[in-house]
Amino acid sequence: MKIKTKLSIGMLILGFFLGGSLAHAQQDASSASSDAPTAKAEAEKPAPRKAKAVDENLGVAETAIAQADVPAAEEETVSLDSGNTAWIITATALVLFMTLPGLALFYGGLVQSKNVLSVLMQCFTIACVASLLWFAIGYSLSLTPGGLGEEARGWIGGKSAFFLEHLSEDSLNGDMPESVWIMFQMTFAIITPGLIVGAFVERMKFSAVVLFSALWLIAVYFPVCYWVWCADHGWLNKAGVIDFAGGIVVHATAGASALTLAWMLGRRHGFPKSLKPPHNPGMVMIGASMLWVGWFGFNAGSAGASNNDAGMAMLVTHLSAATASLVWMLIEWNKTGKPGLVGIVTGTIAGLATITPASGSVGPLGAIIIGASAGLVCYYACSFIKEKLGVDDSLDVAAVHGVGGILGTLMVSYFGQLGVMGGQGISQHENGAYLTWSEQLTIQAQGVLAAIALSIVATYVIVKVISALLGGIRVSEDDETKGLDQAEHGENGYSLN
Repeated sequence: MKIKTKLSIGMLILGFFLGGSLAHAQQDASSASSDAPTAKAEAEKPAPRKAKAVDENLGVAETAIAQADVPAAEEETVSLDSGNTAWIITATALVLFMTLPGLALFYGGLVQSKNVLSVLMQCFTIACVASLLWFAIGYSLSLTPGGLGEEARGWIGGKSAFFLEHLSEDSLNGDMPESVWIMFQMTFAIITPGLIVGAFVERMKFSAVVLFSALWLIAVYFPVCYWVWCADHGWLNKAGVIDFAGGIVVHATAGASALTLAWMLGRRHGFPKSLKPPHNPGMVMIGASMLWVGWFGFNAGSAGASNNDAGMAMLVTHLSAATASLVWMLIEWNKTGKPGLVGIVTGTIAGLATITPASGSVGPLGAIIIGASAGLVCYYACSFIKEKLGVDDSLDVAAVHGVGGILGTLMVSYFGQLGVMGGQGISQHENGAYLTWSEQLTIQAQGVLAAIALSIVATYVIVKVISALLGGIRVSEDDETKGLDQAEHGENGYSLN
């Protein structure tokens, strides 16, 4: 089996370089041809769904003034598209389904039975808190231009949409109701702090969880979302960073913060020698399956329309998840002698997280290589963080989501190149020429490092502030032994008579 594993890795490396040769050959052929087909293809290519997020966020009065000067023919181009609207409503429901109940069940099955309700409670409460914060200030700070002062124009959004005062039933964002767009983006803000729950399960005060999640959204998620997804305004967006559905905004931020928080919180009692295995692997599989289904809304919905981009994003998402699952299973099988259910579904999540930033740019073969890389790299990242660094990242948030999101964000630089194993083409120079993979890699790395730096610093400060307010963020040793279901919530997950 070890020989087979080595052969598989060798084939992946060989495929990588063969893909590079194919890319260079096709790029040479393209340069020899006329520019007309390229121009036509670019004209027909739909804009990424994130690029549509900011231009409609004007007040009602400003919108009316703007529309009064627009010719009738142009007005028709921004009329509501019922098909696109229906798809984004569906995608919104799918992304919310990822957190409630998908992520809650996935994490709940991985902990001890005496802590299962505490995990469900944390995920559910975070969903409620994030929703109201997004309504109050999140949407405005994340996806509207302006900045809180001239010096903040590239770093944080404006205040024109605070409490959604500008919103009416007729407000449009592109060709869909702005209300639908707000709700779709809200579900991303809900799941991101929910992912961090996996780093502190079984030992953090519930009050600290609520306060941390709220402050983290304000200090980390809203700014990074603006940097990357506020088209033509966020500084990373203007730099040309590629993050189709959240490799930087969701996974890199959550992973870096999870690692920092787990280190500051300290290890669970008995880590790593006497920890009990997941109490309900069946629940873990059910939750992971819900995440897999919901991820189609996460990635395919990020096309912002019911179009070719959405279809390709769905296909590559599925292929990456399937590949990563099998690679993780084979490595674990080779190492332990038995393939495990928890292992294969953890590989699924690694494949989904890793393809997320690249799902709008890569082809099927590129997605399979990305998925295989996710299964391999994330598997060994789990061991490195827990065994080498000694950090009790309880449910491998940093290793799976953080490392996976960063890996996909970097790999899109090559596999997103036009013609590379089905790559669809990524950032362009002002003259219309595509960036080389090394140029794009530099931009991607810049985005990753900026998000990680903010996440680590902000998490450290937030934890220190909350600790001072609450007299510490960790439950007592007695409560940890008793279990958080009873100690924090006065309930039991299971009643055995």
